[in-house]
Amino acid sequence: MKGVRSLREMTRLLDTDQRLRRLCRIKKGEAGYPRSVLSRFIRKVGEDNLNRIIEEKVVKLLKRNDSKNVDAVLDTSFIKAWSTRHPMDNKKALSDEEARVERAGRTFELGYKLHLSIDSKTMLPLTCVFASANQNEKKHSLNMLEKTKQILKRGAATLRSVIADSQYSDSKIREAVDETVIPYPANQKRTVKGLLRVDKKFRTYGPEHQKREYHKRPT
Repeated sequence: MKGVRSLREMTRLLDTDQRLRRLCRIKKGEAGYPRSVLSRFIRKVGEDNLNRIIEEKVVKLLKRNDSKNVDAVLDTSFIKAWSTRHPMDNKKALSDEEARVERAGRTFELGYKLHLSIDSKTMLPLTCVFASANQNEKKHSLNMLEKTKQILKRGAATLRSVIADSQYSDSKIREAVDETVIPYPANQKRTVKGLLRVDKKFRTYGPEHQKREYHKRPT
């Protein structure tokens, strides 16, 4: 799952992405919003009000889509911090106090993780949590799950199942919903038959219906 990672990327998309331009009511031939305008909007509205605006839009879209039973996908997206590493601690940023070093692909980068919950059928983002890159997915999974349930309830929908990668493999999240499609790591529960497992190359082993659901998740 890929999100917009910076205001610079957003301004570029507002000039090229026709769907995004329509959503922002930018007319044909009209220039998209520059970074200065987007930055001022975020500062004036504030984080709490912006989150409320986004939540209201999500609820309206859920009702418009007539969503009833939702399979939610949990995942993260890495966002690079625009800072150098601190000279006294290379795991921290010099000018960005909350940015941390974490693996991003084959390398280690300084930045954040955007924790996302998405409707697997419509690809509608349901909720998100923004955190330092070194914070584990399990730390935010229950909070994400609760926020997802609240949004779905407001949209007259229910959470049917949760689909996620093995880094979310935890008894607490499995017990919090009726059905989960979360594989155990290959070295965990190896002797127990009938459980979904995944190896380092994302090869899955276990019940066929769970394997199909797991591989439906967006990447």
